[in-house]
This record gives sequence, structure tokens and C-alpha cells, in this order.
Amino acid sequence: MKSRPEKSGTGPLDGYEVLVAVTGGIAAYKVCHVVSHLVQRGAGVTVAMTRSARKFVGPTTFQALTGRRVLTGVWTDEEPGDVQHIAMSGAADLMLVAPATANIIGKVAAGIADDIVTTLVISQDSPVLLAPAMNTRMWQNRVVQRNLTTLRELGYGIIDPGEGWLACRTVGPGRMAEPDEILDAVVRLLEAGKPKAELQGTKARGHGGTK
Repeated sequence: MKSRPEKSGTGPLDGYEVLVAVTGGIAAYKVCHVVSHLVQRGAGVTVAMTRSARKFVGPTTFQALTGRRVLTGVWTDEEPGDVQHIAMSGAADLMLVAPATANIIGKVAAGIADDIVTTLVISQDSPVLLAPAMNTRMWQNRVVQRNLTTLRELGYGIIDPGEGWLACRTVGPGRMAEPDEILDAVVRLLEAGKPKAELQGTKARGHGGTK
């Protein structure tokens, strides 16, 4: 994979590269809206999916929306020498993890990198934004809240979930933020800085502060 894949359109986000990581939650279908609108605004979008995420939304859906191959493993099948996380971690201007399950949040807080998504997060040198989604009891669990506090202290951005009807047929906090809210947060972060493509010869932005 080339470090900066071709984009298919132009718009206010032309030149920006966004890496969207989808994990195993029912809210995965909402991420299609976010990805579609980022592409429509001109951003180059690459999607990575965990194995669990692919049980909710197929890679073909995101491939159609982005015009790009979806990342599903650390190594490509087509090019065995192409390490996907190395290629994309240096290209993205921002990484969005949505939905961010309790499992992924815990792994990232502990520095675990055992699949394509966690490996991409750990290897990022750009802001990382997480949109949690889970059952109310999981969201309110002290361990999950501790992990979220750790991530905030490390500079990761968190879009707190809303309250409403959940897949477990209960009502409470834990419902992933609405797609337009996530999209607005992504756009604000992108527009706060120039695309990496325009920063040739300058030091890439680090993890601190704006993640």
C-alpha cells in the first residue's frame, strides 16, 4: 500500500487523510454515515476493521464508500512485504475509532497491540479520537472509567456517548454519539491543522495535547 493512497474527490477537506477504525459493536453501521460524508467533503479515508466489526458491517460496504481497500490485518494478502500499520500510521492526519468498545478502550489504555486496530492506534503520531459505545453497566464500570481517564490524560480525544435506547433493549448512557456529532468533531480537529501532505520537511505532530 502506498503511504498516501489516491483520493476520489475534492472539497473543504481536500488534502486531509483520515483513518477510521471500526470495532465490534452494533453502532458500526452508523460509521458508514461518517465515512461517506468525510469522503464527500474531499478527505481521503481509509477504514480498518477488527474481526468482530466485520460481523456487523462488511468490508465491501466501506470499500464502496471510500474507493479503497479495507485494512483487516497487519499484513496484506496481496503484498506480503507491506506492513499496513506502518504505511497508514505515518499518513493519517487523524484517526477515529468508532464505535470504541470497552475491549478496545482497555487494550489501548494498557498499550496492547494485538490486531490491526490496536496496532494502528499504538503506532499513530497524529490525534486519535474515540467514540465509545457499550451497555450502560459497562460504561459505568469503574475499570472502564479508569481506562477513559488514562486515555484523556495521555491526550486521546473522547466523544462521550449519549443516553438512549441501547441494543440490549434498555435505556441509559452508552449509546454512541450521533454520526453528525462525530463528524463535526473530526472536522474541527482536521481544520485546526494543515494536512500532513502540506508539511513536507517539517516534524510530524505528536500525541500530546490535541489527540
